[in-house]
Amino acid sequence: MDIDLDRARALRVLGRGAMGTVFLVADDAPSSSSSRPGRYALKVFDKRSAKPDADRRARWEMSVLSRLAHPHLPSLLGFTETDDLLAWAVPYCSGGDLNELRYSLPDRVFSPAAIRFYLAEIVSAVADLHSAGVAYRDLKPENVLLRADGHVVLTDFDLSRQLHHRPSSASSSPPPPLPPAFRGRRSRVTSRSDSRPPQPWSSPAAAQSPSPSPRQHFQSLVRFLMGSDGAAAGLAKRAKSARVSPVSRKPGSFGSSGGAAGAWGKSYSFVGTEEYVAPEMVRGEGHGFAVDWWAVGVLAYEMAFGRTPFKGQNRKETFRNVLQRELEFPGDTRRRTPELADLISRLLEREPRRRLGYAAGADEIREHPFFAGVAWDLLTEVSRPPYIPPPADEDLAAAGEGFDVREHFRNLHQPPPPPAAKAASEASSDFSSEF
Repeated sequence: MDIDLDRARALRVLGRGAMGTVFLVADDAPSSSSSRPGRYALKVFDKRSAKPDADRRARWEMSVLSRLAHPHLPSLLGFTETDDLLAWAVPYCSGGDLNELRYSLPDRVFSPAAIRFYLAEIVSAVADLHSAGVAYRDLKPENVLLRADGHVVLTDFDLSRQLHHRPSSASSSPPPPLPPAFRGRRSRVTSRSDSRPPQPWSSPAAAQSPSPSPRQHFQSLVRFLMGSDGAAAGLAKRAKSARVSPVSRKPGSFGSSGGAAGAWGKSYSFVGTEEYVAPEMVRGEGHGFAVDWWAVGVLAYEMAFGRTPFKGQNRKETFRNVLQRELEFPGDTRRRTPELADLISRLLEREPRRRLGYAAGADEIREHPFFAGVAWDLLTEVSRPPYIPPPADEDLAAAGEGFDVREHFRNLHQPPPPPAAKAASEASSDFSSEF
């Protein structure tokens, strides 16, 4: 379904990131037959000020969103494209994200019960992506949004990767199949190199090219690390995680596996958020779905103790800690919460083949004692969220307030006024203030 920018009024900016600006948008005249709500989040990618790889990543994210049908994953409500802008709409999550919620807590940590609730829904969402052959690769608190009812939704899929299933190999088991309620929709997810017709948002420039070799990846990684000291200093508010810029990600690399062992292909690209990057990605040996289970372990640790387990003074030290430093728990954690400590320890296993979730996917994690009693098939129906966001203000555009999205970006590209005009404007303002 198309988004009509003539009717869409942006109420406010929800966030800005590497892939564009996200607006809370009110549709002045939503159709009664439309599945799109009157308010939604509109992510807008500005082609004029984007990095070279950003256009392809934006279109890939739209491709992923168009295939999702899961209660803890967003769906694509609509999209539009102009000469300068590419925009797509997803449901609005009014409760903020887990990072904001954690910082609002008195001790900035979650209780084991709250961790169990949120991890169960996150594991369910990641399992759904894996069953579709998609490695998420960007799990962090800022990417776990809270709906108005308190349940979670993952966001940001531009760094995700389609992996290929290799039925001829028996050295590794694929993730478990989807529950029947979602299985039909999942079968539509295919790689960009298959025979599926191009989507309306596909770019003709996104032609396939060979994935980088492990050697190319290693060389790029060395260059990257040699110039990255202090790169994460002073980034986002509330100690927001620092994203790793994509390295060795050539156009079209999503569509091919780059060589792998096991039932599913591997990727050799180097992406993600530095405190959540798995050891095999840092080593450049190729990675698969297990990087997401590592990230679940880092997330669980941060939720429980208020910090990530391997953070260093700079990026190099963080990666060195990921590869070498022993996992440590504060105080008597292993005695007070042994199941949680064991879950984290098994998820943060440096050898991917020994990591919880590698052999049998999410089923291994669901069966861990920490999740005893969780009704996995009824997460949304029977699980009460530990936090219910306050009602969002629904009357922001009652009097026709808001602004035009296109005008917002046009203003960003306006040249600054010449000094003479600026001085005249200030003089005029001063004169008026005297009267």
